[in-house]
Amino acid sequence: MASDRRALEELSGFASALAPVTAGAGVEEIMVLARLADEPGAEPRDVALLFSNRPGAGIGVTVTEPPTEPVAPLDEYTQKVRRSRARGTVYPYEIVRLLIGADGTFAEHDLDETGRLVPVDRPPGRNRAGIVAGLVSTPSASHPGGMVRVGLFGDPTKSLGSVAEPECAMVIAALDLAEEMRVPVEWFALSSGAKISMDSGTENMDWVARALRRLITFTEAGGEVNVVVAGINVGAQPYWNAEATMLMHTKGILIMTPDSAMVLTGKHSLDYSGGVSAEDNFGIGGYDRVMGPNGQAQYWAPNLTAACGTLLAHYEHAYVVPGERFPRRANSSDPHDRDVRNYPHVHPDSEFTTVGDIFSDELNRERKKPFDIRTVMHAVVDQDHAVLERWAGMADADTAIVLDAHLGGYPVTVLGIESRPIPRRGALPADGPDRWSAGTLFPMSSKKTARAINAASGNRPLVVLANLSGFDGSPESLRKMQLEYGAEIGRAIVGFDGPIVFCVISRYHGGAFVVFYGVLNDNMEIIALEGSFASVIGGAPAAAVVFSRDVVTRMSEDPRLGAMEAALAEGDEVKRAKRRVELADLRSTLHSEKLGDVAKEFERIHDIDRALAVGSVHAIIPARELRPYLIGAVERGVSRAVSNASAAVTP
Repeated sequence: MASDRRALEELSGFASALAPVTAGAGVEEIMVLARLADEPGAEPRDVALLFSNRPGAGIGVTVTEPPTEPVAPLDEYTQKVRRSRARGTVYPYEIVRLLIGADGTFAEHDLDETGRLVPVDRPPGRNRAGIVAGLVSTPSASHPGGMVRVGLFGDPTKSLGSVAEPECAMVIAALDLAEEMRVPVEWFALSSGAKISMDSGTENMDWVARALRRLITFTEAGGEVNVVVAGINVGAQPYWNAEATMLMHTKGILIMTPDSAMVLTGKHSLDYSGGVSAEDNFGIGGYDRVMGPNGQAQYWAPNLTAACGTLLAHYEHAYVVPGERFPRRANSSDPHDRDVRNYPHVHPDSEFTTVGDIFSDELNRERKKPFDIRTVMHAVVDQDHAVLERWAGMADADTAIVLDAHLGGYPVTVLGIESRPIPRRGALPADGPDRWSAGTLFPMSSKKTARAINAASGNRPLVVLANLSGFDGSPESLRKMQLEYGAEIGRAIVGFDGPIVFCVISRYHGGAFVVFYGVLNDNMEIIALEGSFASVIGGAPAAAVVFSRDVVTRMSEDPRLGAMEAALAEGDEVKRAKRRVELADLRSTLHSEKLGDVAKEFERIHDIDRALAVGSVHAIIPARELRPYLIGAVERGVSRAVSNASAAVTP
């Protein structure tokens, strides 16, 4: 084993040394002839080690027998594969192999004389348009028969995927087919924009607009388009990507890799026209500096192989078989009645060591101490299913966390509100907070929240774990459209198609009541953990602002204040001056004391039991019942949704 490990380390080191010196040199493959022993003590045998750097997969090593035949001429398909690699791109049919794996299928389609997509029987690489289309099917544990999708793949060997009538007609027909079959579309987008030539011009833009219109009608009708940016996207393609995945009503995801970018105008054109560009196209529209921070790219993957894995993981949470209402429930060995209080909680910003500490009256009676909401979310969901965090790289949206997970086997979207203060990055504005406050929604986190709710609507249940004191009301937040994005949350809840389970795990105040109130959606269940707080406003701000006169009255009635004021009239000027200072200190002490008394009284009256009594919450549960109750609530919501759907189609 040690010798095998050393051999692998030597091969890895050799490959790492080769990569930088051959980059951009046009080297397709390096062959090393060597002698290797299959096991210690065995006779070494002659082998050939083939090193290649494949776009979308990275550096790979293949061990074969040494070649004995002359190098054969390349066939047409292999030439196209290598031309794609030379441009740093991946040939469409190579991506198909990554998607379908060993057990999946791909049935290529092309346009017939009526403009519809129909199956074609031809060897790979004979596509006429700059886009390859077909039906992709990949089996999974929940879908042994395969998850069927309509696939679109940009072809870099045809004018770098530039689009004109044939490509746009292919896109329109693919959306028509997906709508007819009620399946999602997945698009490996690679395009240099609308075709530019001496014999065609604005008519190409007409076709781009037709495809854009069809994308809009498809997504507004609830269709799902998932985009993997497979290279440089220019002009028309980024607009298509935006219409498919970036708007409030869209459900699809957009995945980017280090080799991808979305630009309206390429760097060279910008430079030539005198526009502002960057050092390269990745600086203009890559993930790290632009598309990840602005939230338009939802996932990052290190290469196309990993991007395919992320896409398939998304389908594990979101794929709905035509004719069914929800994604299929998966098998889970995680006990439904598991007590989440025993789950470890380790974070440098919090003193808690277990999730149960967060809900402990001994350690956190006021429910004001900071904790990590991701830990609570991971504690609640199934431990034997992978979790996907959506919009993880979105800047200034740190206080909203969106996970696609399984709960009791049910695919769900879990939304959590961060419950610890987070330092801000970059320059701080003078009219905004210097950190993101715990339990608070800021403009970008409000936008992320609304998009997450809309993306789950009509597909899977929504579970909200709320420690929410409301929306930030600073001038900066209002300037950055806090009102609009907050209103989008309310609109998303009202329009949500499916069950919503809203759980107050700590505090629930302010504008959160407006946009998450139970009356907004008939299939919404609101619960709270024992010891949590729910009111229009927190006790401290209520005492300071709403009941300030009561605080002053209690101060004036305190006998200590009367005694000090009486003593002020006695003695000489020196003693009176000293007593005036003491009186000021006493007033400050009494104000804090009475403020605290009024705050405690307010929270004692407006506790979670009162919220239950007036119907603001539907149930109060102990922390040990959090996971089993949430699973039961999801089951009840799914049952109601299925019953309502059946009643709607019954004459």
